[in-house]
Amino acid sequence: MKKTKVSIIGGSGYLAAELLRNLLSRDDVEILRVSSKDHIGKTIGQVNRSFWGLSDIVLEDISPQECAAGADIVFLAMPHVITARVAMALFELDVRIIDLSGDFRLKQLSDYTAYYADQHPCPERLGTFVYGMPELYAEQIKTAKYVANPGCFATCIATSLLPLANAGLMQQSAVKVVALTGSSGSGVHAQAGNHHTLRSNNLKTYKVFDHQHTPEILQTLGAAGAGQVKLDFVPVSAPLARGMMSIAQLDLPAGLTEDRLRQMYEAYYKDFPLISVLPKGMSPEVVAVKNSARIEIGIEISQTHSDGCKTLCVTSVLDNLIKGGAGQAIQNFNLMTGHDNNYQLDQLGMWP
Repeated sequence: MKKTKVSIIGGSGYLAAELLRNLLSRDDVEILRVSSKDHIGKTIGQVNRSFWGLSDIVLEDISPQECAAGADIVFLAMPHVITARVAMALFELDVRIIDLSGDFRLKQLSDYTAYYADQHPCPERLGTFVYGMPELYAEQIKTAKYVANPGCFATCIATSLLPLANAGLMQQSAVKVVALTGSSGSGVHAQAGNHHTLRSNNLKTYKVFDHQHTPEILQTLGAAGAGQVKLDFVPVSAPLARGMMSIAQLDLPAGLTEDRLRQMYEAYYKDFPLISVLPKGMSPEVVAVKNSARIEIGIEISQTHSDGCKTLCVTSVLDNLIKGGAGQAIQNFNLMTGHDNNYQLDQLGMWP
């Protein structure tokens, strides 16, 4: 069997750990190198204890070009801005890139400078990466040289609304979203916001109406067919290590039934077995998808209001490190290497 040669740049974080957890078990992959600025000289098992005794791969402080040498595909698992600078060193090489940062998701520089950083290291590259959401861009991902992996909130929220956008039901819609996320979304380095003593037994909002995934969500829904959507997005820090739940509400025409909506969602996701549209009366739960690449979606419609409209509530849950991060990157890797998007990602969540 011909193996796909892979390197990872930024190998000491949570997303890199999830990439390695999948790639180490595959007989169609050869991991060439893992580079990092932390834990230099240590094996991946010393840094991520779940790999102890399974691999002698060592974290190396080497240049992007050295790390990518001989690789077919390179995963970039670093913070924004840093990632773009590293990517610039790879563009002249014959290597495909899957970027897990936010540096190449957005098409408009104005969106990037408003939500990420005052300047982009290579603004001319915006719009040249295929957006790595298989439920929207599967065919383009298959042949892409560069893929920008979606953000966790963007994945959770957009997948809950894509069938509506595709059906033309999100024209001039006002969408209100509250979404809760676990502490691992803040990364491997300790901060006040993800410190256990402040996170445990606590709930708090942050970046209200100003989260960096907002333009990404709007861009994604627009690509699926939505038009002039107004999004009010309130993120919530939840006392979880892993997991994410989004609760989206918007008005729908009175004549649209819950059964018809459910059929619409099931038809849209029929080729994506990792996404489950739950039956009436069953609510999505984080624990059902934790440690898996799965998404659960629940649909509820209110009684008709006095203005003739109904309110739709769509709830979705995922594991922010897997489907919200590295697992989706593996889905993109699968498509880029000729597999189904869910190849080697069929493991179930861990209940409870």
